Amino acid sequence: MPATKKLTLGHSPDPDDAFMFYALAERKIDTHGYDFQHILQDIQTLNERCTRGELHISAISIHAYAYVLEHYALLPCGASMGDGYGPMIVARSREGLTENAGDDEIRDWLRARRIAVPGAMTSAYLALRLFMDNEIDALQIPFDGIFAHVTSGQSKAGLIIHEGQLTYAQEGFVKILDLGDWWRRTTGLPLPLGGNVIRKDIPPEERSVISGILSESIRYGLDHRALAVEHSMPLARGMNIPMADQFIGMYVNAYTMDYGDIGRRAIHEFLTRAHEAGIIPAPVELEFVEAPTPVNNL
Repeated sequence: MPATKKLTLGHSPDPDDAFMFYALAERKIDTHGYDFQHILQDIQTLNERCTRGELHISAISIHAYAYVLEHYALLPCGASMGDGYGPMIVARSREGLTENAGDDEIRDWLRARRIAVPGAMTSAYLALRLFMDNEIDALQIPFDGIFAHVTSGQSKAGLIIHEGQLTYAQEGFVKILDLGDWWRRTTGLPLPLGGNVIRKDIPPEERSVISGILSESIRYGLDHRALAVEHSMPLARGMNIPMADQFIGMYVNAYTMDYGDIGRRAIHEFLTRAHEAGIIPAPVELEFVEAPTPVNNL
């Protein structure tokens, strides 16, 4: 490549994304003439920017992918999958629920309460709407303000993502429902939460090369775990190193290297159910960047 080519790379200011892109940020791998400009913004903002085609590459909610098909293709690496765990509904108290409340009892309990949610296009909110049969009183709040919003009494429950899934108890909350667990019980599949997308106006052969670079960054982090976790700590809100490492392990794993058949089936099922429920406007045909040639062979 004759000259450095600048690419915008959007991702969330969270330890799992920082872990994935540690090798890029610290220039630990060959980027083959590309200069990645890291743009850290919350996932709802990234979702919205992708609807306008503003970023070359970005983390995105799988829910939001349904709205950006014209501009973006999915990269095979970078998935965040909740394999039996995921976004949670929490509250200050379970009063009114029986000890072993089933799904129907929880639905009735939640329908009588306002729920603070982190963004209209987040996969967490889509999963909640599917669980609630789209009958929900929701109020959008920035993800890092949900605990405070519920504590103030403005909402009676909150839908938490990111590190809140591990820190909710120390913040004085109790779990009402784990949506990743519900999805696994319902479908037998992991819950597809986030992925990485790349703009379609980048030529296909370049998309494949870039995909290989990002895959190599993820692999480098997994191979140099302690250093990558340490790199992520400035973004590990309220977490010590063991807790951050646990959180990273939940969302940077084999699915992150490649969705595989199960991951692809999970996305298809998630978005098909969303369409059948009238939540997204049209069926979604998944378009993935072709598997790249390994970067060290380019």
